[in-house]
Amino acid sequence: MRAEAIKAIGLTKRYKDKTAVNHLDLTVYQGELYGLLGVNGAGKSTTIKMLSCLTKPTEGDAVVMGNSVTANPGEVKKILNVSPQETAVAPKLSVRENLIFIAEVYGFGRAQARQKADEMIDAFGMQEVAKQRAGTLSGGWQRRLSIAMALISEPQVLFLDEPTLGLDVLARRELWKTIRQLKGKVTIILTTHYLEEAEALSDRIGIMAKGRLRAEGTAAALMQPLGVDNFEEAFILLSGEGTE
Repeated sequence: MRAEAIKAIGLTKRYKDKTAVNHLDLTVYQGELYGLLGVNGAGKSTTIKMLSCLTKPTEGDAVVMGNSVTANPGEVKKILNVSPQETAVAPKLSVRENLIFIAEVYGFGRAQARQKADEMIDAFGMQEVAKQRAGTLSGGWQRRLSIAMALISEPQVLFLDEPTLGLDVLARRELWKTIRQLKGKVTIILTTHYLEEAEALSDRIGIMAKGRLRAEGTAAALMQPLGVDNFEEAFILLSGEGTE
């Protein structure tokens, strides 16, 4: 039986008269890369904010590696990290200095922070840009650095929010290689508007619509009952865009 990394039960978030997430039930298994998709306003971002303890649920709960987001948010925050859509690097610091700085923020001593930085530089193939200022890097290198910074705290769960947004095709494919190398080592929840990215990287995909999980499964399993032969068509139908 597969161990659960995230279990959400009846997870709900209301803002005055608007229900952003509506009694969401969701399970993500340890070591899985789970693609969470949906059109703008489907509830993805709010779901991620609740799972990462950035906002409190109105109702329901979620358990992340055995810790409740409502009862033990501090413990949840210790075991996860987020690589945000906006690349969060210090532009005037070098790649290595960014990594050392963030390692120290997470409580590593100076010597250990340097060691962790070197490990990340090796793991992400950043030797050639290690001394370069982050602000001068290409978009692809900046995204790679951002993910390395999120992983330096050794999280058990990593949220990747639009990791390849704005990158050209070659840079996107290079980052895919990096993400694939993480599969099985850390539980990853991926949000993306690039459907081919979700299809290429995800072990399973969940499609949200109007705050609920509309469908879930592998890309092939989602396409098969609809009688379509490409994932974009399946997404349009399952997200509700084809019926409104």
